[in-house]
Amino acid sequence: MLDNVIGWAKKLTEAGVAVIALAVVVQIIFGADAAFLPGDVTGHLLAIINAMGSANLVGLIAAGLIYKIYTR
Repeated sequence: MLDNVIGWAKKLTEAGVAVIALAVVVQIIFGADAAFLPGDVTGHLLAIINAMGSANLVGLIAAGLIYKIYTR
């Protein structure tokens, strides 16, 4: 039972990361004004990284984690 829940959580997380990666690529290609993309995805990601980057080491760890998630 618990293995089922963990499996679903992993699959949902992977799907979410794939959607975010697709949104970043679409926004890079079409710009921030892409009509079919609600919001500024790259802007929000940069804001999160900048907020974490104020502690220098934390920003480096965040960049490493984001890289690890995208290369999965």
